[in-house]
Amino acid sequence: MKILFYLLLIMSSLAFPVKGQTKLTLPLWPNGAAESNGITAKEIIENHHMMTNISEGGISVQLPEASKANGAAVLICPGGGYLYEAIYHEGFEFADWLNDHGIAGIVLKYRLPNGHADIPITDAKQAMRIIRAHAAEWHIDPNKVAVAGFSAGGHVASTLGVHYDLGDSTATDPLMRYSTRPDLMLLFYPVITMKLGETHLGSRQNLLGMHPTEQLVDYYSNELHVNKNTPPAILMLSDNDTTVPQINSIQFYQALHANKVPASLYIFPSGGHGWGMHTNISFWQDWRALLLNWLQERHFIPAATK
Repeated sequence: MKILFYLLLIMSSLAFPVKGQTKLTLPLWPNGAAESNGITAKEIIENHHMMTNISEGGISVQLPEASKANGAAVLICPGGGYLYEAIYHEGFEFADWLNDHGIAGIVLKYRLPNGHADIPITDAKQAMRIIRAHAAEWHIDPNKVAVAGFSAGGHVASTLGVHYDLGDSTATDPLMRYSTRPDLMLLFYPVITMKLGETHLGSRQNLLGMHPTEQLVDYYSNELHVNKNTPPAILMLSDNDTTVPQINSIQFYQALHANKVPASLYIFPSGGHGWGMHTNISFWQDWRALLLNWLQERHFIPAATK
């Protein structure tokens, strides 16, 4: 079984160069995931950028040119209300930008939950294990692996940030020995809480179902689970976002601050929701500069990449 796993890993990771980069695709579960999300419809891309009907998880690895690489990596979780995934402007395009600054961008295609709440975080954890298992091969520092998330992808990312595991050194599966804790969290207009009146209702319903238990709501309300070991975070959103209430980011920032976890919060006056890598917002250059500065201040990347 393990031999089959690694053969599939090798076969699925045939790399091809694009603009001096290396791009490759890996399945998260070559032998099949333990739990199905119940989606049987064919995976499709709608409106040229939104992927839906995702029933098989994977990662798309975009490595920077060797001359630019600084050893840092970011696992990217696109948003889409847990119904779609904005795989391009909140995924591949962000990875391209990271590559320009020497950072490996790994886009996570997480299985949509379809009411199976544990599936997206299970996929995110597996992606972190795979990244660290391939760290030497991909010239990544295993202690410089951040997670980024947009909208509902921000919920995936922040869930990883508060519900990570440190790996089991006695596990028979070598992947399970790796920590899934991200070193930093980069959160863009994120869904954080599952509390009614504060969350994004569509994300809550798609993740937890129509009638979740109080325990399930609390578990996935990530502001409730911050502690002193939660990774540092930067949060960016718009004041006129009418999709995900601003209280999501504010409460998460407050929880981080209360636990003395380094955190920064930027609320831009305009932009609405879902801007990602779009350049039709007034602050598109500003947020990128702020993010680079923050990554430098956290010693995640060297100042020379600015």
